[in-house]
Amino acid sequence: MFYFRYVTAKGLRDTLPVGMFDVRGRDGLTLAEAREKVGELRRIRKLHGDIRATWETQERERERERAVAEAAAQVIKEAETAKRSRTLGALLTAYTDQLERDGKHSAKSVRAELHNHVRDKWPKLWALPIVDVTADDLLAVVAIPAEAENLRQAEKVRAYLRAAFAAGMKARHNAKALPALRALRIAANPARDLTPIEGANKARDRALSISELRAYWKRIQTPEYAALKFHLLTGCQRLKQLARVKQADFDTDTNAIRMLDYKGRRSKPRSHHVPLIPASIEAIREMNAGAAGPYLFTLTAGESGADYSGISKRVGKIRKAMHKANELPGGAFTPGDLRRTVETVLSGRQVSRETRGQLQSHGLDGVQARHYDKHTYMEEKRDALERLHGLLTDDSAAPAPSQE
Repeated sequence: MFYFRYVTAKGLRDTLPVGMFDVRGRDGLTLAEAREKVGELRRIRKLHGDIRATWETQERERERERAVAEAAAQVIKEAETAKRSRTLGALLTAYTDQLERDGKHSAKSVRAELHNHVRDKWPKLWALPIVDVTADDLLAVVAIPAEAENLRQAEKVRAYLRAAFAAGMKARHNAKALPALRALRIAANPARDLTPIEGANKARDRALSISELRAYWKRIQTPEYAALKFHLLTGCQRLKQLARVKQADFDTDTNAIRMLDYKGRRSKPRSHHVPLIPASIEAIREMNAGAAGPYLFTLTAGESGADYSGISKRVGKIRKAMHKANELPGGAFTPGDLRRTVETVLSGRQVSRETRGQLQSHGLDGVQARHYDKHTYMEEKRDALERLHGLLTDDSAAPAPSQE
């Protein structure tokens, strides 16, 4: 066994083990190796005086360096873990969760669209960390429906992606944001650079003529089409809003229904009251067929609200019959075209622009409407619906000139 004996800077004697002796240098030190190690110890003593204290200082430094390295490695590991969890899919899920939490009626449809066009068609992109998502990645998603000439669908997907990133950026400093969305710490919006789809929002201008509208009216005078009759006699309200109306929203004292208008960027829905004329109330009885379901505008005797698909199919059957009977010189039409038609014919029956807007709940977001004009317009709306009913039922009545 080799030892190194020396006197410290404080005059104290100390003995340090150097190593076992092994002439072959396999299980210990050869004489030459021992001399080399002793020489190193002498250099330490010359520089620092106390070898043992120097070793302890060096060991503490090595421990500190190991701790710093381990902490850095942990930070990198946590960052990588966070990166893997902060994916595009996590953002889109948190965004739709926030829409649902806030009571947005679009939440369900937005979630379905994003699942269909991103999660199901682009699973790798769905799982990609947000920081790695580029505008080109998102463009590829939007391009599929656009190249299939489904321009409206492509624009909806583009808008949803842009809105999701915008909501994530806003959530970073918004205490009321959904915690899961805020935790993603979105710092950029790659969807912002996606160009709006040209032609996606092309406005339709189809409006039925008086004769076409009367032909439509005559063909919906059976219980099967009671929902179409109610839709028309209420001024062609938005189908999604009508579908939410329940029996409890029908005030039998005033013969009016209360709807909730979520259209636009309202944080709270606007109450929209629509008077019911006697023919509308009769249509309610036909729709419910004596059942006690909660929904008023229905295709299932009140069990559920009438969805757009069901209404559209019934309109399609009527349209097909009208076309076969040469009752549609202006061509095909949709439920949305009926809404436009009502405003057009009411304009021709001397119903003012203000009353038409109040009846169909559009153009009412200005400062004057929100804060100053508290008139309910119920009588004006009821009169407009009576005029509409008269126009539908009186074949001899000629349309009056439009007056604003």
